[in-house]
Amino acid sequence: MDAVPYLALVSALAALGLAAYYYKVVESASPGNDRMVFLMTEIQKGARAFLKQEYTWVSGFVVVMAILIGVLITPPAALTYVFGAFLSASAGYVGMTVATMANARTTEAAKEGPAKALPVAFRGGAVMGFSVAGLALMGLMMVYIVFVKWIEVDQAFEVVTAYGLGASSIALFSRVGGGIFTKAADVGADLVGKVEAGIPEDDPRNPATIADNVGDNVGDVAGMGADLFESYVGSIIAPIALVAFAGGLAASQAGDANVLPFMVFPMFIALIGMVASILGSFFVKGGDSTDSGALSRALHMGTNVAMGLTGVGTILGAFWIFNDSTLFEHPIGFAVSVIGGLVVGWALGKTAEYYTSDHFGPVKKIADQTKTGPATTILGGISAGMISVAASVTLLAVGIGVAYWGGEYALGDTVGNFGGIYGIAVAAIGMLATTGVVVSVDAYGPIADNAGGIAEMAELDPSVREVTDALDSLGNTTAAVAKGFAVGSAALTALALFKSFEFAISDAGGTLNLNIGEVSVFIGLFLGAMLPFLFAALTIDAVGRAAQEMIEEVRRQFREIPGLREGKEGVIPDSARCVAISTKASLKEMVIPGALAVVVPLVIGFISVNALGGFLAGALVTGFCLAIFMANSGGAWDNAKKYIEAGALGGKGSESHKAAVVGDTVGDPFKDTSGPAMNILIKVMTIVSLVFASAFV
Repeated sequence: MDAVPYLALVSALAALGLAAYYYKVVESASPGNDRMVFLMTEIQKGARAFLKQEYTWVSGFVVVMAILIGVLITPPAALTYVFGAFLSASAGYVGMTVATMANARTTEAAKEGPAKALPVAFRGGAVMGFSVAGLALMGLMMVYIVFVKWIEVDQAFEVVTAYGLGASSIALFSRVGGGIFTKAADVGADLVGKVEAGIPEDDPRNPATIADNVGDNVGDVAGMGADLFESYVGSIIAPIALVAFAGGLAASQAGDANVLPFMVFPMFIALIGMVASILGSFFVKGGDSTDSGALSRALHMGTNVAMGLTGVGTILGAFWIFNDSTLFEHPIGFAVSVIGGLVVGWALGKTAEYYTSDHFGPVKKIADQTKTGPATTILGGISAGMISVAASVTLLAVGIGVAYWGGEYALGDTVGNFGGIYGIAVAAIGMLATTGVVVSVDAYGPIADNAGGIAEMAELDPSVREVTDALDSLGNTTAAVAKGFAVGSAALTALALFKSFEFAISDAGGTLNLNIGEVSVFIGLFLGAMLPFLFAALTIDAVGRAAQEMIEEVRRQFREIPGLREGKEGVIPDSARCVAISTKASLKEMVIPGALAVVVPLVIGFISVNALGGFLAGALVTGFCLAIFMANSGGAWDNAKKYIEAGALGGKGSESHKAAVVGDTVGDPFKDTSGPAMNILIKVMTIVSLVFASAFV
């Protein structure tokens, strides 16, 4: 059992080895003709320039937080905080690099059909997926082995938790900054290009097209990678922190016969999930059909195999780890908790697929509503997103109930309700155990989207765009599925971290009263319920302001550059200006929303820990619901547009298409800026509260 952390570290290194292998496979594929290589290089240059500036800005925040942690908590925690931030940023940069390399190669492969194109896009995404999972698990195991097992530092578990806070800090700014960049460019390109100028998506005449494609990589790849990195780390840390703070453990007690199984079980699940993801990735193979159902089955095969292997491994591991102590009455109970989380994560993903795929009623209904204009289109998308919240919350409630029961069944009533809370914590790992393959499938989407853009800008045969559009449409659904996993795990992880916060306050000599009849708790509850709405408003408003500037610039170029709108030979748009607009706007606009997540809980915590408890509870509930609503509304609008572009209701250029484009531009900041950042928001606030708990008291 002592070997589990080391084995988990080896599995992380194996994942990084697989990422390196897939990188070489993608690199060896042909990037196409000179025009395609030029476009690929321009997108890559823009993405690199943005990430360099973004990380420069965020590094200042990281330094300030590291000093605070070093002074108020302990210097080793400041070190692990910086380490977590560095690895999270590195994962995003690696993913962006390979995604901007795989896009043109996917376009070139699409000339031969989906059987060639899908594996290229997936392997490009797999570099991201296994870099994220590998770096996250490697870093966490190194921190645990060094600070808990070897050195046995004071406040060891604050040191471990600080690693997760470092990952969260980068994730929040990457998601918000990248999301503002990509959606400002996307909205600007669509509204002027498709609606006003009547030119196709990704047309080379549109100055915002390159910026739009850059945005896919900095928002949907680098931002998403940092998001899942943080989610994965948080899900493993949550049960470890729960055990540590519940018992007031020092590092030297972590090897106790009754404590050690609780500590290593989350690491074992991560180990099994990593091995299962590596094996599952080899089952993704493309077919000859562009039918989205066939493509979906091919792409999800890897995820399904990984989930099955993880379930079997978890059952075996529960009996191995928990069978040696009389404390555990029925070890199978913890396996039930984990598998329950895995199944609920899958079900949340399937719910998202139902509400966002053009194979099902909700998207077809929205498409039908475009016949009466943009207003009914927007109403349809909003209602679909809201209805999806009911289904998702019900699933989450079932998952929490099953996980709690499993933990209680495993421990009996020997330690109060701790078994149930621990069951909920490990259920979150179940949702994200297969992060390697889940992120691979998610990162595939932006690569396919970029591939379509390059096909259009390089003026390739329409049959190539037909293949890339089929891949891209599926990418919207896979992204919604991954967001379902991420936000579901966020709710369970935040719940476990919240309980850890309660134990940490008690351990530090304070008390946490969560009675809503207490005025401070009641005030905190309302403040917490309000903050996700304020956060969403700030990020959507930021996209609106940046998009406004982008729209004016595209209009100016069409107006002032002779022959640009007509496509006169030799006349090219000033794409660099549009990239600069998105870069400047996103960096400026990400600061306030990002800082809110850290500053507000600190301020409330130093005033009243009871108010902070209510605040975290309110933010958790409304943040989860808003995240689901925004992600599914946005995905539904996007695929309703693509459904029409595929030929339904008059196809491209029709009045229905114009209404669908308006709906899609409303949905863009919903699904790619505000919605995905919600799950980071609720975890950042909870983990900040946990790390600084002793300082509050």
